[in-house]
Amino acid sequence: MKDKRINTHHTKIKINIFNKFLFLAVLFLLIISCFIKIHSIISFPKIDKWNYQQLQKIDKTKNEFEFIVFGDNKNSITTFENLIEKVNEEEALFAIALGDLVYDGEKEKFRFFINQIKDFNKPLLTAIGNHEITDLGRANYYELFGTFYYSFTTANSYFIILDNANETNLDAWQMDWLENELQISQNYKYRFVFMHVPLYDPQDSKTIIDHCLKDPTFAKKLNDLFDINNVTMLFCSHIHGYYNGIWGTTPYIITGGAGAELHGSNPQHHFYHYIKVNVSDNSVEYEIVRIKSPKFEFIDRLIHIIMIYIYAFFAIKFWDSIIIITLIYLVFYIIFIKKEWLILNLKKKKK
Repeated sequence: MKDKRINTHHTKIKINIFNKFLFLAVLFLLIISCFIKIHSIISFPKIDKWNYQQLQKIDKTKNEFEFIVFGDNKNSITTFENLIEKVNEEEALFAIALGDLVYDGEKEKFRFFINQIKDFNKPLLTAIGNHEITDLGRANYYELFGTFYYSFTTANSYFIILDNANETNLDAWQMDWLENELQISQNYKYRFVFMHVPLYDPQDSKTIIDHCLKDPTFAKKLNDLFDINNVTMLFCSHIHGYYNGIWGTTPYIITGGAGAELHGSNPQHHFYHYIKVNVSDNSVEYEIVRIKSPKFEFIDRLIHIIMIYIYAFFAIKFWDSIIIITLIYLVFYIIFIKKEWLILNLKKKKK
């Protein structure tokens, strides 16, 4: 009986020692995690008017050149990094990302995206998408990337980047600006327009909510404006896949395959990709460059979508997760493991 009590006592001592070591280890991990988190915020590179800075790097004197267009990476990791590697191998003058750069407008998501695009070896311009404006993201976008709509030229081409992230229309100021820009663009051989949300949704499936401008009257008005001004190509994303065609007399390409979950399993439309545009004095040619995509079986697609979000969450929120988990453990330790110690101390204080 005595031996049994001694063994029980020794076991309790061992458990207490283990709990103390575990407590100290978790506390140390919490301190390190907080330090890394604070350091990542403080050391975040100063980004100011990103698009303006990138525009200064583009050689605007060329008549013959290539450029890259893609959209909807939405904080993708593996697929988007594969895209960056392939784009870096292209001899393109610049690249344009058509929005939904991040999952939401939280600054941490933008921070992650900027750390990714630092690997681009050519100028990268951005358009704002609907995901950027959630969670007060419009202000974060403006702080990092600058104005929401802008234009630039090369020797023979006019480029117009629009902001229709509200998924409905362009405000009166932007509409006046666009009409003036399109008028100026008539002095150039080619006119390229870029915006996140397409005018209309070309998808056949009726089970999918329309991914296009919610105001059809305004969409028609914008379409007519593009028709009148002979827009060479309208580039959009928002729909996670690839579509092309003509609206009125305006040709369009929807390219939303930069890494976000795909919107279907049709091999003709739903695959990861970017568009390579070759501009010359004689013509403009468009090439689809495919990136490795999941198989078209339902289970494979479902697993792929789940893994995108899990992987992205832990990649972006790893240290936040560690801090939360360690805090939960410390609270648990104090309330339950040290419960007897707390009760004993309270009794002593009452005496």
